[in-house]
Amino acid sequence: MTGSPVTGLGSSRLGPAERSTALDRMSREEFDVVVVGAGIVGAGAALDAATRGLSVAVVEARDFASGTSSRSSKLIHGGLRYLEQYNFDLVREALTERGLLLQRIAPHLVRPVPFLLPTTHRVWERGYLGAGVALYDALAFQMGSTRGVPHHRHLTRRGALRLAPALRKDSFVGAIQLWDAQVDDARYVMMLLRTAAGYGAQIASRTQCVGFLREGERVTGLRVRDLEGGTTSEVRAKQVVNATGVWTDDIQELVGGRGQIHVKASKGIHLVVPKDRIHSSTGLLLRTEKSVLFVIPWGRHWIIGTTDTAWDLDRAHPAASKADIDYVLDHVNAVLNTPLTHDDVEGVYAGLRPLLSGESEETSKLSREHIVAHPVPGLVLVAGGKYTTYRVMAKDAIDAVAHGLDGRVAESCTDRVAIVGGDGFQAMWNARYRLASRSGLHVARIEHLMRRYGTLVDDLLGLIAERPDLGRPLEGADDYLRAEIVYAASHEGARHLNDVLARRTRISIETWDRGLGVAQEAADLLMPVLGWSKKQRDREIEYYRKRIEAERASQAQEGDQEADARRRGAPDIVPVATPDGVS
Repeated sequence: MTGSPVTGLGSSRLGPAERSTALDRMSREEFDVVVVGAGIVGAGAALDAATRGLSVAVVEARDFASGTSSRSSKLIHGGLRYLEQYNFDLVREALTERGLLLQRIAPHLVRPVPFLLPTTHRVWERGYLGAGVALYDALAFQMGSTRGVPHHRHLTRRGALRLAPALRKDSFVGAIQLWDAQVDDARYVMMLLRTAAGYGAQIASRTQCVGFLREGERVTGLRVRDLEGGTTSEVRAKQVVNATGVWTDDIQELVGGRGQIHVKASKGIHLVVPKDRIHSSTGLLLRTEKSVLFVIPWGRHWIIGTTDTAWDLDRAHPAASKADIDYVLDHVNAVLNTPLTHDDVEGVYAGLRPLLSGESEETSKLSREHIVAHPVPGLVLVAGGKYTTYRVMAKDAIDAVAHGLDGRVAESCTDRVAIVGGDGFQAMWNARYRLASRSGLHVARIEHLMRRYGTLVDDLLGLIAERPDLGRPLEGADDYLRAEIVYAASHEGARHLNDVLARRTRISIETWDRGLGVAQEAADLLMPVLGWSKKQRDREIEYYRKRIEAERASQAQEGDQEADARRRGAPDIVPVATPDGVS
């Protein structure tokens, strides 16, 4: 199994051997651009640069998308609330990107999702919100973009209750149904990185930038530490891109001097509850006193969120407190026939939005627009923005890189590049019944796999053909096959048990025990692929158990300080134990 290549190019595989090769090449070669940070913006920048013909390296201190980019609302949307702020350009830009992602760039990973927006006043509110949603749809058509989702429609209360019987009749008078799109955010980042790898990018996770190389004022590269091996090396580059989100200011401090960009972290938390707790065939969009609350369909679950509060504590592991959970439950229960309780919550996750600092004290009013700066020669900083517009942010960052490079650099082409698994997806989807018959898997299983891997599903089916035991579901998380655990390590860059249960799959938020019941089976499957000793396998399981314990303890605390203190109780997993069992 070599991994499916990007058409006409190299392998998109990100396994242990590819990481070792990347680290070796980083220590020996000079790159046109090195990207620091492998969240959505860093991954987008890597692909943008690689598809312009530049040589690219990417370093990430933790796992891919382990920060903000795996803890979002998992929506690809224009931002309806920004219309109220008259930020038409941001909405138009985001809706253009939504259309590209749905129909051209990632049809296998991004799909339409319906929402019901209840109204509480018969005349003025329906007119006000209706005009806003109509403008939202109209903006999606501008600049030659395709909408990719159905048009909105107005509903009576009776019509809305047919779609969402869970709503309290006395909580609304009518509704508007509108459509946006959703994505598994962490998987999308990983697939974006795999696409960049197919175009030649050298990528290494758990590789931390600890300093910069300088020639006078100019930045000429990085000093990096392999957190798993403990070694430090230098990576030379003509240009460096800082795409580290809420860590932007920290990277600036490594360069020295005052930075041009300042980022403030805003915490948003989400709850995951079983699908049967809310009787509805559509998502919900609820207006709150500060923002909006989403109830988002997510397979056999609902994702409910989010909050928007300032956070200046541990950025690696932001903690959700009991007060955060109560806030979300109180607001969603205001419209539900059968209120949700803490006992209904399967999973909780918290993420940090990187907002550009302004004069406002409220994080909900800070800018979501992005900025690109050249603080010192050789260094480009990009920050702000939102997940949906990552491609525009990446393009602008590499435009700045191109300006700093000698010679002509091609224009961005990522609006026309499908990410791995996307080319030919619709044709393969149409043949899914034949694929099910040939593989022996139920068509529902094939559909699930195709929505996660696209045309790369052939890799998974090849694994299962070689080892039929991998075609069995995991015990205690039967949405996922054993093959998916192996593939996460062999092809998708997963280095640890937590990477697999929290990001390559969503077992950590989709099961009542937060994945503890499958930890042993998953670790046993990962052990030979990653070359773990028995000591390291047991250490991975213990770390995961302690992480879940710390998260649960933090979620029982009333405030941020107490929750943060409990969440910090889990140890780190790096460095790994060596094969002979010595750490």
